[in-house]
Amino acid sequence: MRRRIDTVRPCTHRPATHWRPAPWRAVVWRLVPWRTLAVAVGVAVDRRFGEPPLVVHPVARFGQAMSALEARSYGDRRWKGGIHAAAGVLGAASIGWLLRRVVGRGAATAMATAAVVAGRMLGDEATVIGDLLVAGDLDGARDRLPSLVGRSPQGLAETEIARAVVESVAENAIDAVVAPILWAVVGGAPAACAHRAVNTLDAMVGHRSVRYRNFGWASARLDDIANWLPARLGALCVVLVRPSRAGAVLATVRRDAPQHPSPNGGVIESAFAASLGIRLGGANRYGDTVEERGVLGDGRAAEPGDIARAVRLLRQVTWAAVAVTGVLESVVAVGRGARRRRHSTPLASAK
Repeated sequence: MRRRIDTVRPCTHRPATHWRPAPWRAVVWRLVPWRTLAVAVGVAVDRRFGEPPLVVHPVARFGQAMSALEARSYGDRRWKGGIHAAAGVLGAASIGWLLRRVVGRGAATAMATAAVVAGRMLGDEATVIGDLLVAGDLDGARDRLPSLVGRSPQGLAETEIARAVVESVAENAIDAVVAPILWAVVGGAPAACAHRAVNTLDAMVGHRSVRYRNFGWASARLDDIANWLPARLGALCVVLVRPSRAGAVLATVRRDAPQHPSPNGGVIESAFAASLGIRLGGANRYGDTVEERGVLGDGRAAEPGDIARAVRLLRQVTWAAVAVTGVLESVVAVGRGARRRRHSTPLASAK
């Protein structure tokens, strides 16, 4: 009796790994900048509620911890300052990582952004000083100035106080707004916390003094590196929200920014000066030290009314930074998807 042999039908389906065009819903899902949306939630929380109370503020707690560590590990050596900076940055990044493990990526990014962005506090402080100047209370404005800037307020005229406030709003637009937004989009909660640690350490030990000339060197250099790209992004955002002044902003940044002692402060202060049509920079007194910052911009001297204009520009730059980083996140996601498709190869058919 002959055995029946079934014929094997040829395989007509494509291998499982062969790429097929994704449905439109999957494409849209891939294009949504989810991390930027979480960052936008954090920025909105900061705009609505401002800074948490000092007793529970995570940045204040971090500063206290680093002060305690400095008291035990201080030494007038660069390598000791480097260890101090590394401990602070790694510790802050670890906190962000733990937060992400506990509440999830999106929630952690939103919470970290709300904690490290300080746009509302910056705008509110500047507005208070501007209102005092407009009301003619020069002494009150001088008394309030140290809450925003480090220079000596004694003897400053009205225009000098206005210039100091506008410069602080511009410089802190990077430190406290644009840079946290960018790094939160790039690396989520760990990167946002790490940047805030770098910025806080620079404020604590990065200034030039006899005590911190060597110990604070690493913190100051880290801050320059961490804010290099955000400063350029901030200047781009100024161009985007002030298109009529775009040519003047770009020309002023290219010409005047190198005069500033900071590789990042000069970029954003030049952009603000050109956008507002005023002149910033000049000599600043810090205790017994006078620092020359060059002349930034071609306009008139800053006036009290320019503080409100600078605060308004700060708010516009904030949301422009969110929008630009969202576009960049979508572009990177599309690029990664295209690269995966290009490198995917179908499996060889089984014989």
